[in-house]
Amino acid sequence: MMSQADPPRTSGESPSASLPNNESFLPQSTVLVVDDNPQNVELLTAFLESLPVKLVTANDGVDALDKVKQHNPDLILLDVMMPRMSGFQVCKRLKGDPATKDIQILMVTALNELGDIEQATECGTDDFVSKPVNKFELLTRVKSLLRVRHLKSELERALTYLNEVEQEEESL
Repeated sequence: MMSQADPPRTSGESPSASLPNNESFLPQSTVLVVDDNPQNVELLTAFLESLPVKLVTANDGVDALDKVKQHNPDLILLDVMMPRMSGFQVCKRLKGDPATKDIQILMVTALNELGDIEQATECGTDDFVSKPVNKFELLTRVKSLLRVRHLKSELERALTYLNEVEQEEESL
């Protein structure tokens, strides 16, 4: 049911014009899709095109680390089994670096054994989804992880502001 505050979107409007308030952060978000299989990259990006996010792709772990430096993504969809550097290694490196530790990581893999899930969790992944990927499940998890990233950023800004105010008051 639509309220008067949410009129139907016309084809000329931007996608963010009809986003619910709790998704207003999506147009500011960057998602990096990392998989060595071009068909998987194509499928995941096709699923994500319905969201108003910036999409960046990488074809292996080493390329992913370069793209992280270039684009500072909010979320990474990360395949596990890749040449040169596995998704586990990429995740561990990103989560171990203070500059990238807050990037949300969603492991997307054909592996679904309990040991693989445990290893992904030990590396610091924020969520885990098995292939074949269900579009609705993927979009739900992506929006949720981007919301977490956005809320963390807002909280950090608020805490920084409060610390500045507190320091100003102490100096008076």
